[in-house]
Amino acid sequence: MSRKFFVGGNWKLNGDKKSLGELAQTLNAAKVDPNVEVVCGAPSIYLDFARSKLDDKFGVAAQNCYKVAKGAFTGEISPAMIKDCGVNWVILGHSERRHVFGESDELIGQKTAHALESGLGVIACIGEKLDEREGGITEKVVFAQTKVIADNVKDWSKVVLAYEPVWAIGTGKTASPQQAQEVHEKLRAWLKTNVSEAVANSVRIIYGGSVTGATCKELASQKDVDGFLVGGASLKPEFVEIINAKHLVFFLFVFSVMMLYPRFFLILKFLPFCCD
Repeated sequence: MSRKFFVGGNWKLNGDKKSLGELAQTLNAAKVDPNVEVVCGAPSIYLDFARSKLDDKFGVAAQNCYKVAKGAFTGEISPAMIKDCGVNWVILGHSERRHVFGESDELIGQKTAHALESGLGVIACIGEKLDEREGGITEKVVFAQTKVIADNVKDWSKVVLAYEPVWAIGTGKTASPQQAQEVHEKLRAWLKTNVSEAVANSVRIIYGGSVTGATCKELASQKDVDGFLVGGASLKPEFVEIINAKHLVFFLFVFSVMMLYPRFFLILKFLPFCCD
């Protein structure tokens, strides 16, 4: 099954109206692959601003939301508030929410359920820490995190699963394409066994962890890598290169075949004239 490539930009706690407005201008003017779904995660104070400045071809996401619609929860925002800003996505379960702010798997599951019930799409993040990878329990950790999310999802068409190894976020380290593919493949197998084959085949599993213009193309070539969740690089012009990574992979493949089999492409070029 074909899965539409998905690239999310997580702006985190960065930017002001001037810099984010300039970034929006850069993205709007760029030639981006129309077959890629692009969503930019803006700080909550700038959700309205980001939505007003970005062309409609770009989606906007909040970086967090709470598990209920309203109440005495100082500093929180609800899915209803996010939708009121014209925004249709939210990032939940990011490692910084888990490890800096102490969010539990249970809370992330509750947030996921409420966001989906409210009509938001959810970019649900999972990933292991360095000691967990070195201890050989990567699968145990990410499967447990995925189960809590899965238990709270009724409609998987609104969910993108983001695998972000914590040891690769903001560190400059990146999981090798083979490491990323291995975890993505095992996550898809877990979904097939524990949810359904249809969900396993259709849900997009994207990679996050120091993705840059230099690393994106080889990662995008992996069978089970359906896109990226990009941090720092999403604030730079190279974000356009990352958005177009899948297209570049295809172009490079065609170019390499042309170099190997030039006569074949000459035949294709003149075939229409031969058939007249």
